[in-house]
Amino acid sequence: MKQTEKLICLHDADNVLVALGAVEPGVVDLANGEQITLTTAVTLGHKVALMPIPSGALVVKYGMPIGIATKDIAVGEHVHVHNIASRYTATHYRDDDAGLNND
Repeated sequence: MKQTEKLICLHDADNVLVALGAVEPGVVDLANGEQITLTTAVTLGHKVALMPIPSGALVVKYGMPIGIATKDIAVGEHVHVHNIASRYTATHYRDDDAGLNND
C-alpha cells in the first residue's frame, strides 16, 4: 500500500471503499490506477460507494454484507446511516443463540 492512498478496498467483493483518513471531495486516485470522484468529504473509517448501489441492494464490506441501501447510492457518495440500514447482529443475540446469556 502506497502512503498516498486515501481509500482502500478491503475485499474483492466489496462495493465500498474505506477512507484511510480525511478525504476531501473531488477526484481521488485509487491503488489500481483508476480514479473515483467523491461528492462529499469523508473522515477516517467512513465508506464511499465504489460502484452504484441501488436501493434495496446489499452494502458489502470485508466481503460480507453489512447493510442494505435505503436509497440509490451513486459512485463516490458517502455510505453511512443516512443511506443504509445496518445488518450487523447485536452481540447479545449471538450470546443468546450460543446459550451464553445467564439472564
